Amino acid sequence: MTQAEKDEERIREAVRRRYTELAKKGESDGTGKPSTMCNCGGLYTDSEMAFLPSEAASASAGCGNPGAIAGLEPGMTVVDLGSGGGIDAFLAARKVGPDGRVIGIDATPEMIFRARRTARESGFGNVEFRLGEIEHIPVESGTVDVVISNCVINLAPDKGRVFREAFRILRPGGRLAVSDIVLMKPLPESIRGDMSAWSGCVSGAMPEADYLAEMERAGFEGTEVVERTVYTHELMESYLSCDCCAGGDVGSADLSGIIASAKVVALKPRDPDA
Repeated sequence: MTQAEKDEERIREAVRRRYTELAKKGESDGTGKPSTMCNCGGLYTDSEMAFLPSEAASASAGCGNPGAIAGLEPGMTVVDLGSGGGIDAFLAARKVGPDGRVIGIDATPEMIFRARRTARESGFGNVEFRLGEIEHIPVESGTVDVVISNCVINLAPDKGRVFREAFRILRPGGRLAVSDIVLMKPLPESIRGDMSAWSGCVSGAMPEADYLAEMERAGFEGTEVVERTVYTHELMESYLSCDCCAGGDVGSADLSGIIASAKVVALKPRDPDA
């Protein structure tokens, strides 16, 4: 195994460990209800939170609400990359309706088990969850209308591969809509290689311009940042310390103005012969 392969496996193991822990948070307290609900940073509207199964809302680790920018319509097929407990998949299912379909992809078995259980117990017949890495999406090529993702692509060691896979599964004219952490300035050296900070969506983030360039190299067009929130150090600490979120430790490093939550959309070109 090369050093690069060893480094990649270290990253994957740190992420799996962090999200296995998250999957166990907010589990039922014996009364049939989860012990906590979460809406870190007020990412979702009150009506969205009221609709969500509480088991999904208690395992949220996102930095945005990609469904709000995805242009979802009834009958669409949607794939949620890094679906976790299912919060964005269930919200998407509401928008695409019974004639639509949502497929959640996650690499953590505990998350998949939890999301499948929630879907079954809450009667979501148009949602399914598949175990797999987002660099190797277990979905057929050209079968999806919209790909969404919420603060997950930054966790991947090979982000370019993720975008190429998203491009592959989309139909011509399909849309990619993601919320993710990006860098506005270089990270302090002290946390750049910290696995805790990586799994907490910090040290794995890449510069915004590079993030968009990777999308375009994958073949996407019309790439646009539709909203951006630049984090103060206090906001970043609040996000990482939220009981429901993935967590992470940035120590004493000042991250003011360095990290941003960006909502990004892009399109797969239509077939000119269609």
